[in-house]
Amino acid sequence: MSEKPTNFIRTKIADQIKQGQISEIVTRFPPEPNGYLHVGHAKSICLNFGLAEEFGGRCHLRFDDTNPEKESQEYIDAIENDVRWLGFEWSKLCHTADYFEQLFDWALHLIRNGDAYVDEQSAEAMRLNRGTLTEPGIDSPYRDRSPEENEALFCKMRDGELPEGAAVLRAKISMSAPNVNLRDPALYRIRHIAHPRAGDQWCIYPTYDYAHGQSDAIEGITNMTRGPPPSLTTACELPCVSVQTRSANFSASFFHTFAAGPSYPDGLILLIKSAKNFFDDAVIVVTFLYCFK
Repeated sequence: MSEKPTNFIRTKIADQIKQGQISEIVTRFPPEPNGYLHVGHAKSICLNFGLAEEFGGRCHLRFDDTNPEKESQEYIDAIENDVRWLGFEWSKLCHTADYFEQLFDWALHLIRNGDAYVDEQSAEAMRLNRGTLTEPGIDSPYRDRSPEENEALFCKMRDGELPEGAAVLRAKISMSAPNVNLRDPALYRIRHIAHPRAGDQWCIYPTYDYAHGQSDAIEGITNMTRGPPPSLTTACELPCVSVQTRSANFSASFFHTFAAGPSYPDGLILLIKSAKNFFDDAVIVVTFLYCFK
């Protein structure tokens, strides 16, 4: 009888376990509850739940509910039913909304370290100043505010003292980065709307790209798998680097990060500084998926 076929994902995980890098694999399926699932989601479900099952690990079902305007319980129920219909059961049910306080604290950490700032440009001005694929962007006139000024404004954002569209919190990377996704991406925006899970506690919400990876860190996710970003056509085009237990994919979206440990805020600073040093599609990532079976 022939051996079960393998692939680079299985091989990588088996090597991590053998070398003691991880003792238990923890994966996750993290949909946004803003619509029904499609065939691409089914692929991700089978991959993440299947890997956890194969290696005796755990898989979380996490709802990345960072956009209260488009999310509903109807989609949450449908997603849970679809996962079960495919024959899987999650080891833990999670919501990004449950991490809002921690995400806010980490944003303050970035501000105090000079790695994030409040930008009061209009959405149109930010779009125009972002530049193009062939031309660098232009620094925001608010980019060099002091950490103290930025923290005060960010707290005003949280306290509801600023209207929607008046300001956003942005990561301070480089407006000349060849990868336009790294040109000071937004971390928080103002939305005066109640959240289906968090209620009316917040009027600022983290962007998906910021919250997604940090949620992985909070949950102790060991292996993150996702499809290649639209700008890449083959996995071999993606430069990959391993940095101990921390991983991030700056090409696909800036903060698709995962890490674990009590020193994580410093790890977040490390990732931002890594983005500053490796502008052109710098990637610290484990795997990219094309097929599982």
